[in-house]
Amino acid sequence: MGSFSLWHWLVVLLIVVLIFGTKKLRNMGSDVGGAVNEFKQAMHEDKTEDAAEKTGTTIEGEVTKKTKQ
Repeated sequence: MGSFSLWHWLVVLLIVVLIFGTKKLRNMGSDVGGAVNEFKQAMHEDKTEDAAEKTGTTIEGEVTKKTKQ
């Protein structure tokens, strides 16, 4: 029984289109596409921030209290 044949997928697609309608499916597709694009942009921004951190920036600080352990 494994995977479904092409006819099974066509029947499933037809039922989904009849239930949701083409307009709602188009809107869901564009929403998913927008979410994927935002995710890719966030990943790209994260990589550029990591690269900026690795360029050798110096962190300056001041010691306010010394303790011995």
